[in-house]
Amino acid sequence: MTEYHIASIPGDGIGPEVTREAFKVARAASELYGFKLDVNELPYGSEHFLATGEIFPDAAFEEVRQQDAIFLGAIGDPRIEPGKIEYGIIAKCRFDLDLYVNLRPIKLLDERLCPLKEKGPADIDMVIVRENTEGAYTGMHGFAHKGQSHEVATQTMVYTREGVERAIRYAFELAVERDKERRVTLIDKANAVRAHDLWTRVFAEVAEDYPSISTDHAYIDAACMWMVKNPEWFDVAVTPNLFGDIITDLGAMLQGGMGIAASGNIHPGRVSLFEPIHGSAPKHAGKNVASPVASIMAVAMLLGYVGEKQAEQAIESAVAGLLRDGRLKGVGTGMHPTDEVGDLVTQELRSLAAGVSR
Repeated sequence: MTEYHIASIPGDGIGPEVTREAFKVARAASELYGFKLDVNELPYGSEHFLATGEIFPDAAFEEVRQQDAIFLGAIGDPRIEPGKIEYGIIAKCRFDLDLYVNLRPIKLLDERLCPLKEKGPADIDMVIVRENTEGAYTGMHGFAHKGQSHEVATQTMVYTREGVERAIRYAFELAVERDKERRVTLIDKANAVRAHDLWTRVFAEVAEDYPSISTDHAYIDAACMWMVKNPEWFDVAVTPNLFGDIITDLGAMLQGGMGIAASGNIHPGRVSLFEPIHGSAPKHAGKNVASPVASIMAVAMLLGYVGEKQAEQAIESAVAGLLRDGRLKGVGTGMHPTDEVGDLVTQELRSLAAGVSR
């Protein structure tokens, strides 16, 4: 029986609560689909930093490199300056593990979750491939004359041919694997950000290697408009880091909000990280009111990534079924107790595996 070694960082705020429910579901899936999970829970986050002064020690990080995957619950605490813990944990993983793809599925499971009129699950089923290690987030910034009236602040966008090509190629491979519309859309701003001409040229070159995949293009402003007006046009989209950060939150709202959206930070074939995209919501911590659905969807992605596709699909089916028949009323805070949602999904998983219909 295959055993997977998973590093879990529950993190801050509601992170430990939603992570607990995600692994409740994951362990049930492991029993039902014949694999084992060895979960190594790590204490790193804001509370640990406040108590010890350390964020993510090198020795622990080296251990994480040897795992099959990483799960992150949520990080962030108002007692600590913005970005300090986030950069020390999530950015460290993204950059030091070279997790060059941020993968964001945008799939509507129940039309009642969608804020758009007359759009249903058949219309909203896309994946955004966000380049994850370059662009405006490489940390190349500076200030001159700081604090003075003539202060200057700079932030440099950096794109390499290698970085651009591997993200684009991943998107084309994904379109082949999905075998849905078999279309890849490039989202950039090459008409104003002229460095994006590199994306235009590399996209065209890579497309030649995939003659069965059609291509499309949209500038980021137009893409936001079309995602709202005609989300059914999108299958797989690939975009630079900054624009991907923005447009994927728009996509999250199309599928029902932050309470259902999950993401992967991926380097194919290497240890990769999976997380819900919501924040730590410290005001809700410890109250058993936060929805763990996004975390459950993230752990499903993790299982699919390590090779347990059947378990991933079963978890998604369980969540979709609960939403569609009303046993799960929604994914908002306070709609169900946190632990109740984990129990509902676990029970539904077992029912699906036993062939019991409701």
